[in-house]
Amino acid sequence: MKHPACFDPPDDTILQRAAGIRLLGLDVDGVLTDGTVWYGPGGESLKPFNILDGLGIRMLLDAGLAVAIITARRSIPLAHRARDLGIPHLYMGVTDKLAAWNGLLQKLALHGEQAAYMGDDLIDLKVLRRAGLSLTVPNGHPLLARHSHWCSRRAGGSGAVREACELILHAQGLLDPLLERYLND
Repeated sequence: MKHPACFDPPDDTILQRAAGIRLLGLDVDGVLTDGTVWYGPGGESLKPFNILDGLGIRMLLDAGLAVAIITARRSIPLAHRARDLGIPHLYMGVTDKLAAWNGLLQKLALHGEQAAYMGDDLIDLKVLRRAGLSLTVPNGHPLLARHSHWCSRRAGGSGAVREACELILHAQGLLDPLLERYLND
């Protein structure tokens, strides 16, 4: 069942929540990727990442917001992607995402309402329920849509993270100045 939040534009409450965000935490499989795991001939895992998401993350970082990845899997391709994007907070092999989340908030001296988290499956639910702005994707588990403040229009791995980044930047009045860079010659 599709949740209406997955198709409605953000209302003022969502924009108010997004206005105070200083950190965006992200799951990987199903959020930064479409959830598919490929294995190469030597057993190595391969992950396709969306370029739209990458630029959205860079825009957040350039605007001075923190970005973190918290994932249950370990992945060499993910470590490379995080390094390429300049994401300083990478937590791989995490079975207790809430403990990692709370530790990250403490490390950055942030309160829960200053942090957004985007997830797609049940392992993300505890973090989503404590984030100041909880975000999900339309191809995620339906329970997450019921416990999230906002759902992207695009699926995980297909630009959903970019939508979330632009939502936060828009709510903080930072999106238009960032877009001006691309409009001016």
